[in-house]
Amino acid sequence: MDIADLGLPVDVPSTALFTDQYELTMLRAALRAGTAERRSVFEVFTRRLPDGRRYGVVAGTGRVLDAVENFRFDAGVLRFLRERGIVDGETLDWLAEYRFSGDIWGYPEGEVYFPGSPIMRVEGTFGECVLLETVILSILNHDSAIAAAASRMASAAGDRPLIEMGARRTHELAAVAAARAAYVGGFATTSDLAAGFRYNIPTVGTSAHAFTLLHDNERDAFRAQVAALGRDTTLLVDTYDVAEAVRTAVETAGPELGAVRIDSGDLLLVAHRVRQQLDELGATDTKIVVTSDLDEYAIASLAAAPVDAYGVGTQLVTGSGHPTASMVYKLVARAESGGSTGEGAPLVPVAKKSSGGKTSVGGRKWAARRLDAHGYAEAEVVGTGPVPAGLADRQLLVELVKGGEVVAREPLDAARDRHAAARANLPLSATQLSRGEPVIPTEYLHEGSGS
Repeated sequence: MDIADLGLPVDVPSTALFTDQYELTMLRAALRAGTAERRSVFEVFTRRLPDGRRYGVVAGTGRVLDAVENFRFDAGVLRFLRERGIVDGETLDWLAEYRFSGDIWGYPEGEVYFPGSPIMRVEGTFGECVLLETVILSILNHDSAIAAAASRMASAAGDRPLIEMGARRTHELAAVAAARAAYVGGFATTSDLAAGFRYNIPTVGTSAHAFTLLHDNERDAFRAQVAALGRDTTLLVDTYDVAEAVRTAVETAGPELGAVRIDSGDLLLVAHRVRQQLDELGATDTKIVVTSDLDEYAIASLAAAPVDAYGVGTQLVTGSGHPTASMVYKLVARAESGGSTGEGAPLVPVAKKSSGGKTSVGGRKWAARRLDAHGYAEAEVVGTGPVPAGLADRQLLVELVKGGEVVAREPLDAARDRHAAARANLPLSATQLSRGEPVIPTEYLHEGSGS
């Protein structure tokens, strides 16, 4: 099944109102002024990484492509805008015909990024590009934050698989996006069936404490679960007494028992005790799964424990303390005033100049990653104008949309594999959980600077 063909949920037929009102009022004013058709270049970037993070992870690109394709002002949306008086008749007529016809370039999904990286570049007329600001940022900020947290957890977990199980800790639609982003970041499975359906992510799940409490005793609960799901199921052993539950679990399922799950207590201590008990009972192949408000730090602390898999919920879907990637969408170049302002018109760099750390760098940018003598990344190079010959084959931006048509759809596994490769290409300190600066610096190379 081609999951991309599923599109958006049936109750969200259009993404056109996933925006802020000022996008439409800017369009209205630009149409009145005759500047809405002026060729423009917008870029998505972040000025800084969340405190303590060494790298960011690009996630949500595939969802952005879906959102751009579904950005349509249908009759109901236009009626809402007209009845609220948000735009005038001229703007309504323009919106009724809206189809993004420009180009989008970006870091491919799963790639890492750093402060100043031009994560996505949107080119077209001012009118068609400005309307996409909010929906693009909404997707990229959320998904990239989740993927970054997932990546740190995956690094801490090493070869042990991670289960995404945060659906009950966030909005129902955000849960699906979070599961997708977590998979890109390195998680192996999800408990969320909607994510499995929409994105073909492997799904897992067995039982909660309620199932044990439903029965008169733990043995009856285990018998019922094994009868229904087989001996290789995962039995939850911390409802009452862990040691007694482990003994009952092995007696019920035999040494073929697939796994036991521990969801409370001192996980390090309990995991060691459970492993010893399982081995003594002959269940040497039975695995141990731990859950219970885990984050990357808790996972790292269990590195020496006999744990086989981790289930993560709350901390993952909230970005492990950083629920946004703080990306912005800024106009960095536009056509010169006067003369031709459409395709092929000369571009003038523009940038916000203000105090308070909210400045931006003007100009249509490229980005490349310079490697050291050992083949590891040593700098993120961002520039305008010609790309130096030595960096030509290290460019990061790829074409995503050409002339309004999506040209870069790919399976989600491709983004997942790309992230694993990109993270492995960073200096070893990238995986440290201690506070620190971005693992490589961002260097700017301006046209004509010679540096």
